[in-house]
Amino acid sequence: MPDDAQPTPSPTLLILCRDLLLGSRITAAAQSAGVAFKVVRDATKLSGQVGERLIVDLNQDGAIDAAAAWKAATSGADVVGFVSHVDAVTIQRARDAGLDQVMPRSRFVEQLAQIVQLSLK
Repeated sequence: MPDDAQPTPSPTLLILCRDLLLGSRITAAAQSAGVAFKVVRDATKLSGQVGERLIVDLNQDGAIDAAAAWKAATSGADVVGFVSHVDAVTIQRARDAGLDQVMPRSRFVEQLAQIVQLSLK
């Protein structure tokens, strides 16, 4: 590597979200906050990814199991999941799986800036 080349920082924030509109909002918030991030669109590709925090759309197929496995494989990593507020079954499954925060999509969007900012700590 040349002397003036900067190493690419490892992402602090992983984003598992297939919703392009919401995914764009999350990445824009991360860019605005200066948080290094990586978007993963497929839950089966989450394993082995490096990060300190995972934001996950729990309505995505396989998201809960993938997020729980990722959390178990990382030490001290934090998982924030969002889901439709009327999807009580998914909310309970995510909590039972050990995800750190599970919230309705509307609250997630309201708190997005703060959630991303916490990725800097």
